[in-house]
Amino acid sequence: MTADISSLKNKSYELRKMVLDMCIKAETGHVTSSLSSVDIMVALYYGGILKYDPENPHWADRDRFILSKGQASPLLYTVLADAGFFDPSELDRFAQRDGIFGVHLQWDVPGVELTSGSLGHGFGVAAGIALGAMMDKDLFMVFTLLGDGECYEGSIWETAMFAAHNNLNNLVAIVDRNYLCVTDFTENIVALEPMEDKWRACGWNVKRVNGHSIKDILEALAFVRSRRSHKPLVLIADTVKGEGIDCLTNDPIWHGQAPKGKDAEAARVCLLMRQNDE
Repeated sequence: MTADISSLKNKSYELRKMVLDMCIKAETGHVTSSLSSVDIMVALYYGGILKYDPENPHWADRDRFILSKGQASPLLYTVLADAGFFDPSELDRFAQRDGIFGVHLQWDVPGVELTSGSLGHGFGVAAGIALGAMMDKDLFMVFTLLGDGECYEGSIWETAMFAAHNNLNNLVAIVDRNYLCVTDFTENIVALEPMEDKWRACGWNVKRVNGHSIKDILEALAFVRSRRSHKPLVLIADTVKGEGIDCLTNDPIWHGQAPKGKDAEAARVCLLMRQNDE
């Protein structure tokens, strides 16, 4: 599915509202971690990058998308519901006993490839799938979305070296570089920059993009299937945690929780005002 940039921006706000409403109703969910990745997911799922079929979630030739930052499950669930993988009414039962999914990502939800949430695991699985596809001469691509705080995990760099060593040019990693972890900004904890140099040192092709510019993301991935390089590709996407809802942005206190009461209403108003300003 492809659309013009204006329509894709509208889709981003639509998804942000759905994520917010779902988490407010459930009184749980990683809202801000989801919001920073919305434009990335819109580019992938609605911008013609990913190959998928909602009517046939296990289509053999589909691209594989691995959400390694599994705490952003509210976003992926919302995207999959909106894309037609399952009835959107299921979102009303997010994190409920009678629902089909919980707070962290579950593999048995249609369209989900892997249970994730323990950071550093999804990336390794993505590399394994990419290697298997290359050995079997399958043509699908493997995309994986990482959190920047996830890049503190040693398994991330083990996988990065493994992927480069095996020339996995069918693997694309996207780092949601929102600069925030659970308790503080990453550069106050242990500095992650220079991110580009670290990935290049591991043998990857590296592009840095504005993670809230759908146009920039699409341009960076426009020829991803016809690259001549044997190296895997990583996009470092600079984002804002809580993007779209100014009263939730860049504040560690909102990590892993949904706003309640007056905070919930304020968040809804902030999102509407931001959309009207665009």
